Amino acid sequence: MKVLKAIKLTMVTVISALLILLVYGFYSVPDELHKLTDEEIKVNDLFTVSFDSPTETSSRSKALTKEGSYDVNISLFNAIPIKSSKITVGKRQYAVVSGEIFGLRIYTDGVLIVGTQDIETENGKVSPASAAGINKGDVIVCINGEKVNSCAKVSELFGLAGSAPVTLVIRRNGKNYTVSFQCVYSVTENRYRAGLWIRDSAAGIGTVTFYDRENGLFAGLGHAVCDADTGCILPMQYGDTVQAEICGCYKGKSGQAGELCGTFSNNTTGILISNSDIGVYGYFSDRSKNASLTPVALKEEVRTGKAQIISTVDESGPKRFDIEIIKTDKNDASHRNMIIEITDKELIEKTGGIVQGMSGSPIIQNGMLVGAVTHVFVNDPTKGYAVFASDMVEQKTALERQAAG
Repeated sequence: MKVLKAIKLTMVTVISALLILLVYGFYSVPDELHKLTDEEIKVNDLFTVSFDSPTETSSRSKALTKEGSYDVNISLFNAIPIKSSKITVGKRQYAVVSGEIFGLRIYTDGVLIVGTQDIETENGKVSPASAAGINKGDVIVCINGEKVNSCAKVSELFGLAGSAPVTLVIRRNGKNYTVSFQCVYSVTENRYRAGLWIRDSAAGIGTVTFYDRENGLFAGLGHAVCDADTGCILPMQYGDTVQAEICGCYKGKSGQAGELCGTFSNNTTGILISNSDIGVYGYFSDRSKNASLTPVALKEEVRTGKAQIISTVDESGPKRFDIEIIKTDKNDASHRNMIIEITDKELIEKTGGIVQGMSGSPIIQNGMLVGAVTHVFVNDPTKGYAVFASDMVEQKTALERQAAG
């Protein structure tokens, strides 16, 4: 009996351990892996990789030499299937790391509705926006068939319409909708009002993460430029970059984000071509074609531990500051791929930690560009989020392909 109990206990222990390993493997192995050409195709010592195609190697020690994407199966001890993943094989990417401050100006594609308002009429309060089914965060694209990109143009066309209904084309979640809209007469202002708060542009400062020394295509911020009231990504029609200088800093503290104070010059330095969730992208008109290149790390190469950021926080220009990478996450869809902590006493003394304007500051680890600072923890300005540099490089490559047709 004791032998049977021991056998049962052993079996339960083994089965439990296998189940734990299977669950661990399912959640720890990413849905997409990135490898370099001639690099060993391996997850770790527990999990092995096999290819769907019989023409590909099933040996975990052999490397792929051809660039592309491959469907693979992940198994435990090369015996128990766990999940399917995709391996993307490519060459090592290089970029010119920056850390310089730049000013940016964005002009919207359409006009963003940042708020709505009830109008006091002779029949009580009326909301023209609600009557038309318009929401905060929608974008007015056209009025009576005429494209609009400025607040002034919207006001002009509403003024000409008076009490007459107008046809609006509204963009919402990437889709266009046609609605009928009618201004109402305000008894308090003695004129027709639309009851819409709108915005057509934004400006600010940020940090350049890297640029391509061959074509001048740069990446900065690491996140999108969003409207302060709605949180929506500003739909960019066009934009430009200008030279900026730091003239001071409001230190961050718990519960209140700090901010770099900068001034813009009239010196335009480039154009913007994209405002995406992993940064703003554009072309600098002037760049150094002899600038040194830094290798870009794959996601799998980023480790927790010591690293540095390159930031401009005063008139002396870009400087390296010590940080700690606390956590990495390859699967975060919001691109909050790293949690970092500022450990540099000089930077903490000067700024309190991460402040607005430092977004885009490149992160260097083991001589490679691994990411860019994106957000600060409001309750602890010494900590914040960062995005993988490899994702920003992929976005840059996609824009280059798009431009090439």
